[in-house]
Amino acid sequence: MARIAGIDLPKNKRGVIALTYIYGIGRSTARKILASSSVDENIKVQDWTDDQASAIRTSMNEVKVEGALRSEVQLNIKRLMDIGCNRGIRHRAGLPLRGQRTKNNARTRKGRRKTVANKKK
Repeated sequence: MARIAGIDLPKNKRGVIALTYIYGIGRSTARKILASSSVDENIKVQDWTDDQASAIRTSMNEVKVEGALRSEVQLNIKRLMDIGCNRGIRHRAGLPLRGQRTKNNARTRKGRRKTVANKKK
């Protein structure tokens, strides 16, 4: 089992798919990483040699992943809330940010329904 960026990659998956288990790496970034480290993307993780795994690790140093990326995202959200822009206010209130309607849906962001008494009128 290969361990890259503190994540144990699943050994029975192809390299492109296995790299997407790392936070901050999607399909296209995984393809670029494997191409720059000259590893075939169809080879499974269990068939990687130590040289291939180390080449992937070195080519991943350019990409911000896992803890550094999570902290950057949190700092960006905190900055939006501090300056008091619309997106920051919506973050603070726990509402959808990007113009979705909230009268009927948005249950994922708003949480469980809170029943209000006497709302029959």
